[in-house]
Amino acid sequence: MKKENILYSIIGVLLGFIVGFTFANTTNQRGYVAQGVAAGQQSQPGGLPPNHPPVENAGPSAESVEAAAKLAAEQPDNFDAQARAAELLYAAHRYGEAIKLFERANQLRPDDFDALVGLGNSNFDAERFEESGRWYAAALKRQPENVNVRTDLGLTFFFREPRDVERAVREFRASLERDPSHVPTLQNLIVALNAAGDRETARATLSKLESVSPQNPSLPRLRAELEKTDATIQTPAKTSAEKGGD
Repeated sequence: MKKENILYSIIGVLLGFIVGFTFANTTNQRGYVAQGVAAGQQSQPGGLPPNHPPVENAGPSAESVEAAAKLAAEQPDNFDAQARAAELLYAAHRYGEAIKLFERANQLRPDDFDALVGLGNSNFDAERFEESGRWYAAALKRQPENVNVRTDLGLTFFFREPRDVERAVREFRASLERDPSHVPTLQNLIVALNAAGDRETARATLSKLESVSPQNPSLPRLRAELEKTDATIQTPAKTSAEKGGD
């Protein structure tokens, strides 16, 4: 699961698609908008689904990553060197190495917000969701109004095993209390509400999303998934006796 460009992941057997989300990374805030990916669908190189437009940002060069990592190794007490190398390793998808350097940066400056979020992001993309949530929670103690990080915290509860949909919904709602029109959070809340079986509220949230982002590319898939869920409930499976009578 990669967050450095347009992020695609598979909620798969549960919903058959993922919606995008935005989070604050170690240097700035970047938006991630994703559309539906059917479970089992073959992806393009780089984890993108078929028909997705090419992503321009190829990430840092191998030379720049290695140079930064070398400097960080030579100057273990230099916070900026650790943070910069961690950022580049993260962008190069080398999450384990990024985590180690973000941890060193955190040891040097325990209250640095960007290093805390960097640890959350790196652990998230390494699919260590509980650990990711711990770092996002620490970052939120320093910036409790940061909607992007709070939404990412909610996602850690949605993706971890066992999934905690109730807590995910709670964090998404807390984000929307701070920014009621935050598009990525609205998208994720629809998914979580549908997973929780609260289709009425999911539809109301979809209406909200339609009003604030009428051209949102995720809308058709969100509508289709809610309709699919409704149809499944309204058309119960045949019993064994009914099948035998066909």
